[in-house]
Amino acid sequence: MRRNMLMAALVAFCLQAMLACTCRHDRAYYTDWAVLIADSEMEHNPQLWMADFVKKPKWDYTQGLIAKAILQVYDVTGNPVYLDYVTEFADYFIDTLGTIKTYKLRDYNIDRVNGGIFLYDLSRYVPKPQYGMAIDTLRSQLATQPRVSEGGFWHKKIYPWQMWLDGLYMGSPFYARYASEHEQWDDFADIVNQFMVVDKHTCDSLTGLNYHAWDESREQAWANKETGCSPHFWSRSIGWYVMAIVDVLDYMPTDQPGRQQMIEILNRVCNGLLAFQDKETGMWYQVTNLPDKEGNYLESSGTTMFCYAMAKGARMGYLPDSFLKTARRTFDGLCEYSTQQNPDGTTSITRACAVAGLGGKPYRSGTFEYYISEPIRNDDPKVVGPFILAALELAKSAEE
Repeated sequence: MRRNMLMAALVAFCLQAMLACTCRHDRAYYTDWAVLIADSEMEHNPQLWMADFVKKPKWDYTQGLIAKAILQVYDVTGNPVYLDYVTEFADYFIDTLGTIKTYKLRDYNIDRVNGGIFLYDLSRYVPKPQYGMAIDTLRSQLATQPRVSEGGFWHKKIYPWQMWLDGLYMGSPFYARYASEHEQWDDFADIVNQFMVVDKHTCDSLTGLNYHAWDESREQAWANKETGCSPHFWSRSIGWYVMAIVDVLDYMPTDQPGRQQMIEILNRVCNGLLAFQDKETGMWYQVTNLPDKEGNYLESSGTTMFCYAMAKGARMGYLPDSFLKTARRTFDGLCEYSTQQNPDGTTSITRACAVAGLGGKPYRSGTFEYYISEPIRNDDPKVVGPFILAALELAKSAEE
């Protein structure tokens, strides 16, 4: 899996030179960026399970996100090294009976469902019965996932009565693709409802943005006792939310009730985000709406997610064409301000929040001070995966 370091350094140098010429934003420009970051990720993590800086293999959404992105690079390039990387990962975790190593359905952790999002595409390239059985297992979790009273999935069993924006991405695109591929069209009413419930309770009419989470029980210390909402807008949670919308729409019937409402939510949120985009870099801050507050910082994972959703939303006609220009500007800002050349010839993406959540042990309060206190690191999979996806999405809208 080791790469020729000299060649990697040369490619990186050439890409940086191309970046200086803003007129060369053609399809190859964006594809080359996707390849560069994919190759760097594989060099940093020779085994895909190592992504997210884990010490031992664990089935989780971060690795699933990287696998999905790497497979899209394979789809564009046809280079078997990408397919082999993901296949090796899948075969480590999934045995011939479809059992998923380290996965426990009884945890009802919706993050684990998204761990298998890549299996749909992998099955197209490497058809194996066990991949389909693993997909069925993950789908079965949704059948019994605990729900709030209006039908939205709990984020995890250990977080009762709570919906987090993150969870819409963790469950809904997987759910929608399963429903489409198995022609279970009635499930789309439930999928739409996930978005309607969380939007109803987390939308802020003043900014057009959505708060990170909602606690129906109002029992959590972070929850507003009147609304149940957490107190702040966290960019990455909003990023997961808008990514979820554009990905679910890929599989939803065009005449599905609620589809247009989801598109309207996407427009409202994306228009709301424009008010807080940094004018110099094209990026967004960790706490989205407080760019001038001391300690806040430009954060790359939420920014890459906005870039992807805006680029795809514009290409698919869900958003006005102007958002494609915004996405291109955002991508340029990411490349200029949030990438760095490493001595080994690889390229890293910087400025990524390592993790943020609510509740748990130790307790996460959801205050501004909490969000800015979480570690910032390079090459977090939650920025690497969306960066690759955003680059490839922009390539689809670029000229040859």
